[in-house]
Amino acid sequence: MTTETANIAADDPVLNSEFGIEMIRQMRAIDPYGSYDKLTPAEILEPFILTKEQKRELPVIGDPDEIVIARIKVFYNAIAAMIEKECGLMAAPLVNLTHEGFGRALITVGKLVVMDRTLRDVHRFSFPSLSKMKDEADKILSVALKLIGAHADVAGL
Repeated sequence: MTTETANIAADDPVLNSEFGIEMIRQMRAIDPYGSYDKLTPAEILEPFILTKEQKRELPVIGDPDEIVIARIKVFYNAIAAMIEKECGLMAAPLVNLTHEGFGRALITVGKLVVMDRTLRDVHRFSFPSLSKMKDEADKILSVALKLIGAHADVAGL
């Protein structure tokens, strides 16, 4: 029996991709009470996916809660873990947000900043689909690995 969440098919290929597995691993890592233990991978990643209609229901202005902030950190932690896997150097993510939901996300490798994103309206942080989330992560990963390759001396510090 295959179950589907509202926005993610249980057999979505992204769930079995390296990125999907890392996202699930990161989500389970922030679950101190084991509440995700009985959830399927699709159910664990469901909060990252919002349709246009669901996003439209969210207020334009709002303060992010701790759960949304944790999800943002999970996304960038997963990308940092994939960078480490690919290049063998430690990648450190940093997410700095104001209480109003504005801020910045950085990933550094050594002394090299391999990703720098301005974050706005993080209370609405989501993706239209798992494949769009994976595409975004793949873009960031690709650019980061190119930067590391071009500036290996700085990344190795």
